[in-house]
Amino acid sequence: MKTIDTDTYRIHFNLSAYSQINTHIEESNPSNIFILVDQNTHELCLPHLLAEISTTKTIEIIEIEAGEINKTIETCVGVWNVLSELGADRKSLVINLGGGVITDLGGFVASTFKRGILFINIPTTLLSMVDASVGGKTGVDLGSLKNQIGVINTPEMVVIDTTYLKTLPQNEMRSGLAEMLKHGLIQDKAYWDKFKDLSVLNLEHLDELIYESVLIKKHVVDIDPRENGLRKTLNYGHTIGHAIESYYLGHSHRKNLLHGEAVAIGMILASYISTKLTGLSEAENTEIKDVILGIYDFVEIDKDDYEPIIELLKYDKKNSHGNINFVLLNAIGETEIDCLVPNELIIEALNFYNEAH
Repeated sequence: MKTIDTDTYRIHFNLSAYSQINTHIEESNPSNIFILVDQNTHELCLPHLLAEISTTKTIEIIEIEAGEINKTIETCVGVWNVLSELGADRKSLVINLGGGVITDLGGFVASTFKRGILFINIPTTLLSMVDASVGGKTGVDLGSLKNQIGVINTPEMVVIDTTYLKTLPQNEMRSGLAEMLKHGLIQDKAYWDKFKDLSVLNLEHLDELIYESVLIKKHVVDIDPRENGLRKTLNYGHTIGHAIESYYLGHSHRKNLLHGEAVAIGMILASYISTKLTGLSEAENTEIKDVILGIYDFVEIDKDDYEPIIELLKYDKKNSHGNINFVLLNAIGETEIDCLVPNELIIEALNFYNEAH
């Protein structure tokens, strides 16, 4: 697959991409190299990466615990301390090897340590390949509230090696598909249509779909890098999806949801709301619901959880001037941003989802 150029960095694909890392290390001559991993990528992905990196420099491995629950400022403090103890300076290089937690947190750690050191992202999950690879968003959660602390800062490069996908369980693969489905819904109906029958997909098709998904997100981010307009469309399904994810993360009596699982629910809710406010047809609403429920397990949302989930919406990063802003659809591939949705309609949408099973 051909390298994708963004305004500030390049996205390289598969095995040929490692020569780009080696060239960068040789040309930039970092004082230290650190690879940030979690326990999963340490075991399953790091050996493959180390076999491809050619340098005589010492490489230090920093491991954090896996999972969204560890995407916190406390984890950052731990990594900052390790960097300091190991002699990291402003000419050091951090390579983030992992899913969205690693690339988000690692990018934030690098962006803030000594006011900023260089970093490279190597996403290892489908979700992080099609989402975290583009746009430069870094950060951590604040308690159970998603991505409240962070900065926008781009890496030196991104390497997408789909070999790492062989290490993923099926639920992690499905989680990543949610962002790909979203890209089709907000930008490209023809791309969305490719997901209607996943039984015909093979690994070659998946590589092509990942590449196309990255191009869609790149197009949006290039036009609106600071999220003042078009980039807001990337939040389709995320406003209520993040609230559901945060609620389940913060309540031990509820099963934790992966990001994509929560966003999948959020997209069904947003499409239903779109039929009431922005003219999405009932036929396309049904199509969206059926495609998503054909991929993801149904998660019953207890009516007692409705109000606390809605309460969490006030923490959404897209809000402004006290308003909760939704991204909705006029049609598949056509969006409306900054839509105000009354709580009664959100409850109606939650009921629609629960009754759709």
